[in-house]
Amino acid sequence: MNTEFLIVGIVFFSIFHILKLISGHLLKRKLIKAGQYDRPGILDEPKSSEELDRFPSLKWGLVALMTGLGFIVIDTLKLFDREWISGQDAVLPLGILLVFVSAGFLIYFFIMNGRKK
Repeated sequence: MNTEFLIVGIVFFSIFHILKLISGHLLKRKLIKAGQYDRPGILDEPKSSEELDRFPSLKWGLVALMTGLGFIVIDTLKLFDREWISGQDAVLPLGILLVFVSAGFLIYFFIMNGRKK
């Protein structure tokens, strides 16, 4: 069973890298046709994620806080109507949790955009 996962992983990994090579080649070809070959740093790799993500503890702290708030909201909704939240087919708790986690990431995004200006 482990070899099946390994084979599937290798296949998807190789497909990803082949598509990456082809798209990189097509991009370079387009840039050369457009006359952008004299710009020295146009095809360099982007800055590392450490430079882009300056406050990782703030990001994950906000996400953890919002996840906790989501669990609190789910738990308080169980007090009003237990059948509405519990059950195998209940999607509402997952939706509430995803909304709160997304709100944590959005708060971090707006804080970081506010600091750049």
